[in-house]
Amino acid sequence: MENPWDAGTHNLSAYERNGVLLNAGEGNFVDISYLSGADLDSDSRSVVSVDLNHDGMQDVILRSNGGGPIHVFENRFPKTNWLEIGLRGTKSNSTGIGAKLKVEIGDRVLHREFYPHCAFRSQLARYIHFGLGTSEKVDRLTIRWPSGVVQTLEDVSVNQHLKVTEPSQ
Repeated sequence: MENPWDAGTHNLSAYERNGVLLNAGEGNFVDISYLSGADLDSDSRSVVSVDLNHDGMQDVILRSNGGGPIHVFENRFPKTNWLEIGLRGTKSNSTGIGAKLKVEIGDRVLHREFYPHCAFRSQLARYIHFGLGTSEKVDRLTIRWPSGVVQTLEDVSVNQHLKVTEPSQ
């Protein structure tokens, strides 16, 4: 009898293609795996989103287990507004790991927690990215630092990398 677990030259997990979902708003997502080109038949283990060409749009880097090329997918969606935030802690840890950020734009509220995790063969960047769509400004940015200090900035311009230092209150 032939071994049913013998995948030949493929890793068993390689039979599940990568998936890419596009946020269509209001809790709905559209599967764009095939259209993106990222639905590779490989044993993908790490994915990182980062703005490689400094246009404010997050690109994707994908690495598969067992060698092969690193795949880079440039974000070619229509340009939208964005805000990137780099943190510098004074009372908290120096990079602000664990900070909770809230962006308010009209009646929209976006939340992020800063945990630049390391995963198998990957590590995220040291900044927090907010995609803002067509919004022309951020009404309010609130940062809750790990030390408990709460910092608020108002009327923040978009399309910039903002460096924020924790106040020494």
